[in-house]
Amino acid sequence: MSVYTSSPRRFLSTIYLLFVVLVCYCCCTQVHGFSRGTVQWQSVWKTTTTTSTVTTQFATLSSTSSQESSTAASDTLTLFSPCKINLFLRILRKREDGYHDLASLFQAIGFGDTLELTTTNIDQDKDAFTCNMPGVPVDDTNLVLRALQLMRNKTGVQQYFQANLIKQVPAQAGLGGGSANAATAMWASNELMGRPATLEQMIEWSGELGSDITFFLSRGTAYCTGRGEIMTPTEPPLPTGTKLCIVKPNIGLSTPSVFKELNYDELSELDADNVLLPAFLNANGVENVPSEYYVNDLEPPAFRCVPELGELKAKLQKVPGFKHVMMSGSGTSIFCIGEPDDNEAFRKEFEDDNERQVFFSEFISRNEGEWFQRP
Repeated sequence: MSVYTSSPRRFLSTIYLLFVVLVCYCCCTQVHGFSRGTVQWQSVWKTTTTTSTVTTQFATLSSTSSQESSTAASDTLTLFSPCKINLFLRILRKREDGYHDLASLFQAIGFGDTLELTTTNIDQDKDAFTCNMPGVPVDDTNLVLRALQLMRNKTGVQQYFQANLIKQVPAQAGLGGGSANAATAMWASNELMGRPATLEQMIEWSGELGSDITFFLSRGTAYCTGRGEIMTPTEPPLPTGTKLCIVKPNIGLSTPSVFKELNYDELSELDADNVLLPAFLNANGVENVPSEYYVNDLEPPAFRCVPELGELKAKLQKVPGFKHVMMSGSGTSIFCIGEPDDNEAFRKEFEDDNERQVFFSEFISRNEGEWFQRP
């Protein structure tokens, strides 16, 4: 009885011991496996994190590189450079400095040049200038380069440019082509430099470059006095779209040579402030202004210098469709308000002989804060 009783107890003890050992083994195995799993997960997490960090750093570097490239890249602005006509031009007196006081109504027209202006790298210390028209100076005497230097001197922004001028306006035409180029360069450089100057400042500075440059910073119509640099804008400008034709003989005429022939006894007596200016501003279209108010005091001396100019004006006055015909500025261009009734016959007579150039255009103006657009 006692043997029977002890054997089952020993058997149960053995079974219990084996169970405990098995449980401990399983627990150890599970713990070891979890630990390995944790290490493996952490290893994967670390790898993923490292990869993500590298990717993020690469993206940041790429973004920085892209921004630097964008900053270093050159900016280009292409602008139309219009020319002008003088609807009337009175010479008032000769000044002590040798210049003449004048009074003139300037009007911008849609015939002109194109200026391409590109910023250069920050380490550049000189402007570059190219032009398609032979004979245009490409050194520091060029008005475009002088205008760029003026803007640097006045604003303190030491930005240099590559300027390319695509020129159509002939020289010595009385159309202000060179002056317009300078004004366009001032506007374009100011835009590319971040507008360090106001329009009022540029108007004030422009007189240092020449007489007519100031006008091209107006909106398109202005009454100019002094040497031409004192500008009173007409607000609003004369209506756009008025048609005109410009006839330019293949002969130039310098302004000094015209003034040398000026006879003060021949000057008009019509008052510019009280007669001529109101006649143009109050008329219902410049074509309706009386012909006697189309005055250019420089016509007689210019016609003495180049008699063909007087003959050309007389011929153009006979063309049906033209309302008014007059020389612009100091010549040698003749502008005609209106359009020829027979365009083909007109071109055959005045253009096909290769002795002159003919350009058809119209009045233009610009909006506040914007530059002139080619029509």
